[in-house]
Amino acid sequence: MKKNHSANIHTLQHKFDSLKCCVIVPTYNNEATLANVVNGILNYTSNVLVVNDGASDGTADILKKFFEVYVVTHKVNKGKGEALKTGFSEATKLGYRNAITIDSDGQHMPDDLPKFVEVMEKNHGTLIVGARNMNQESVPAKSSFGHKFSNFWYLVETGIKLPDTQTGYRLYPINLLKNMRFFTKKYEFEIEVLVRAAWKGIPVSSIPVDIYYAPKEIRISHFRPFTDFTRVSILNTFLVFLAFFYFRPVMYLRTLRKKGISEIIGATESDFKLASAIGFGVFMGIVPIWGYQIITAIVLAHLMKLNKIIVVLSTNISIPPLIPLILFLSFKTGGFFLANPVILNFNQEIIRQSIKAGLFQYFIGSVIFAVFAGAVVFAISFLIRNWFGKKSKVHVETPNN
Repeated sequence: MKKNHSANIHTLQHKFDSLKCCVIVPTYNNEATLANVVNGILNYTSNVLVVNDGASDGTADILKKFFEVYVVTHKVNKGKGEALKTGFSEATKLGYRNAITIDSDGQHMPDDLPKFVEVMEKNHGTLIVGARNMNQESVPAKSSFGHKFSNFWYLVETGIKLPDTQTGYRLYPINLLKNMRFFTKKYEFEIEVLVRAAWKGIPVSSIPVDIYYAPKEIRISHFRPFTDFTRVSILNTFLVFLAFFYFRPVMYLRTLRKKGISEIIGATESDFKLASAIGFGVFMGIVPIWGYQIITAIVLAHLMKLNKIIVVLSTNISIPPLIPLILFLSFKTGGFFLANPVILNFNQEIIRQSIKAGLFQYFIGSVIFAVFAGAVVFAISFLIRNWFGKKSKVHVETPNN
């Protein structure tokens, strides 16, 4: 058994070397668990880099015993984000292209390292997070809440659904991150790097990993609930703003380049879905939210899983030549549903007196007209698409008759 175990370790070390991968351990005052974590990693690879982030306990003495470990020391504590950035920088200088990060508090299992290597071999250039099982009884309530909170905002900011965005057990393609400038320094760095990697176009995925939470009385945590949660919340506010006004549209355009033209224009959509996209686009082009029609249409189309390109193109029913007609029809439609409709009169004095009532009539009428026009266009689009679909099938099947 020992011979086989030794052979497996040798094989894994060879893979770490061929993949130019190391393991980075940021640590701060975890003298009780640090040695066990490092020893566990050394069972699989000697490519280990520890960042001593200004520890004031016996961390430095412990690390002196591991001659095969590359150690970088901050004279003062700078925060986990800075420790990770230091680790990435040093690893890059040493020629590594990938780095697996693991916490030094004993929460993560070094025995999961082979899982990362296996995925790394098949998915070069992918950022992989080790997803923890947060439903265990030993998981603190505050960690469970923070976990769900972070996952939700990551989905909003990137459109990517991850089971665990707060884990520190990750595989980073550091060669793809080396030219990026990060602004955060503490725990929130792990949110920033995950979001901005996705914005950069780096694939992000996950694998399940084991987790150990020590009993509350002996658990060591440097996370400050109020301070760090506030910092994360401020960061998420900033990232959401950037996401909606720039990066989410850029990510969407990036995905369009990977799709065929038939998929972009909806040729592969079902008759119902395509007609729904056209009808909804017409509705959004008429509804009275001028200036916000397109962005609202894109958000709602995403939620309803409609073809965004078709929806946006259909909103252009409100092009300048048609706007006077749409305004007129909306105004007249509102008149049908009001007990005392405003009558259009180009006498300037009358217009001043009735402007408030006229705007209300237009607003009511535009919403009703938008619903009606969207429904009519949906029905026409569905019938046309369905008819052409049947003709296409007949045309294909005829030579076989």
